Amino acid sequence: MSDIDREQKHIVLEQMDSKSGEMIAPCRTLAYDTLVLAIGSTSNDFGTLGAKEHCIFLDSRQQADRFQNEFLNLYLQAQSKVAGRGDDTISNKRLDIAIVGAGATGVELAAELHYAAHQFCKYGFKVSPENVRISLIEASNRVLPGLSEQVSASAQAELLKMGVNVLTEHKVTKIDDSFIYFENGQSLPATLKVWSAGIKAPDFLKNIAGLETNRINQLIVHSTLKTTLDSHIFAMGDCASYTPAGQQRAVPPRAQVANQQAIFLEQALKAHIEQAGLPEFVFKDKGSLVSLSEKTSVGSILGNINIQGFCARMMYVSLYRFHQMALHGFWKTSVFILKDRLSRSARPPLKMH
Repeated sequence: MSDIDREQKHIVLEQMDSKSGEMIAPCRTLAYDTLVLAIGSTSNDFGTLGAKEHCIFLDSRQQADRFQNEFLNLYLQAQSKVAGRGDDTISNKRLDIAIVGAGATGVELAAELHYAAHQFCKYGFKVSPENVRISLIEASNRVLPGLSEQVSASAQAELLKMGVNVLTEHKVTKIDDSFIYFENGQSLPATLKVWSAGIKAPDFLKNIAGLETNRINQLIVHSTLKTTLDSHIFAMGDCASYTPAGQQRAVPPRAQVANQQAIFLEQALKAHIEQAGLPEFVFKDKGSLVSLSEKTSVGSILGNINIQGFCARMMYVSLYRFHQMALHGFWKTSVFILKDRLSRSARPPLKMH
């Protein structure tokens, strides 16, 4: 989709081409009576110099595959240098990996990379985990700034225990091939760089069809999730911004918000079609859980009950299974659980391809 014709009630679709450049379908339009926009978000680099050129973003499967390949290549290069010198372990070469943004994505990735660094030794790599420096960079004064201070403190303590280099109050101003530069004049060497510092709605949504948007391209919506300037267009999820009455901040762009909005719209759309009064969306924060690799998790439930350790880890795994059940149903999810249990003894702890 590239545009909306609100007067004719059409959405405009761009020309679709194959990888070889052959046209599959021309530019065309589709009519609508009621339109729901739920197109998600992309990473927001805030215009940081060099971020697009030198960082890996994690908006798609292709980008995740690219990160995995570059991460493995980094180890293979280091391993070949060790083998060439005949050393037992790498001693004078440090692998520097930096993650910009200490939200849930950045924190979970840092923990997983720490786990991977220790698993590589079991595959015969002679790169010592102590020579892998994982840096987690955050502009605000703590990791997980969107969660409670207690959850943030617990997560940071676990990361520091792992040996992750946590840099809070470090605003990135520039990135090049070898370094990350900060507003305070300092710099950090980094060979592999990941950007996970915030989101924005896709750029083409900015003031699309004259609709009201905010500075990160999200469509402004009422409590009914209708856009402010068109009663026939709804928006939900990361591409929408709704600020409840009496509050200064919009509801956060999180999965449980999108889930609750989807459930709400099932009923609201029925009322809209029947031209009845629409209900109002009310977000109920059920808490957040953040995985810190295989052994532990931290988070809060029911809004203000903080949990961590094994109990939080079990709840994190259960939440994943609930997501599967919502998509596939009870019986198919049961088969997935059985398959995972049977294959656990044969499955490698780390994928090398």
